[in-house]
Amino acid sequence: MTMLNKKILLMMFMVIASGLTVLLHPGHKIANEVHKIDLETMIPRKFGGWQLDTSLVPIKISPEVESRLDKIYSQTLTRTYVDDHGDRIMLSIAYGGEQSASLQVHRPNVCYSAQGFQITNMVKGFIKTNTAKIPVMQMVATQGPRIEPITYWITVGNTVVRDWWEQKLAKVKYGLTGEVPDGILVRISNISADPTPSYHLHERFINEMLMAMQLQDRVKLVGKPGF
Repeated sequence: MTMLNKKILLMMFMVIASGLTVLLHPGHKIANEVHKIDLETMIPRKFGGWQLDTSLVPIKISPEVESRLDKIYSQTLTRTYVDDHGDRIMLSIAYGGEQSASLQVHRPNVCYSAQGFQITNMVKGFIKTNTAKIPVMQMVATQGPRIEPITYWITVGNTVVRDWWEQKLAKVKYGLTGEVPDGILVRISNISADPTPSYHLHERFINEMLMAMQLQDRVKLVGKPGF
């Protein structure tokens, strides 16, 4: 079966499943039954060898993009951390209580492109942690002299997704159960012209951050393996 045929079949499945979802009238929001999300307290301000740094500010998004994002996310967190060696990481987390046909977490490649960045070297990968492997997407965003290697993942309910297809399938899966999932975007990046060591730095940062978090918060941030 060719890749085109596979995508056609997948699209047919999604259309049928979406129709069933409408008939089921999903309205049970997962966000109403999980413990309250508070990103400011959920993510430690200091952990491992990392602490907050105010000298490097993540790029400011345009008012138009910010207005669209405000309709999607109920909470956002943007911080810059620096370690004992002077390495800096920009962390951005966004939480939306409802992932539906009209409201869904935006993938960073879309947002960065809207800001005028050129996106290259997009690949799927995994971040190894002490408890599981997190499926992630990695890419490089470039705008003039600014080169920003990025690692990100998205959770739809308890499912970690990376690209458009995975995101849609996860929403359809929840729709068939009559549930409306919430969603989290986790993005880690730094300024560097060399992506490979940057991704290793991202992995170290993620591991140290997760180890410093409460268990229930850690599960919420990285999903449940095998879900």
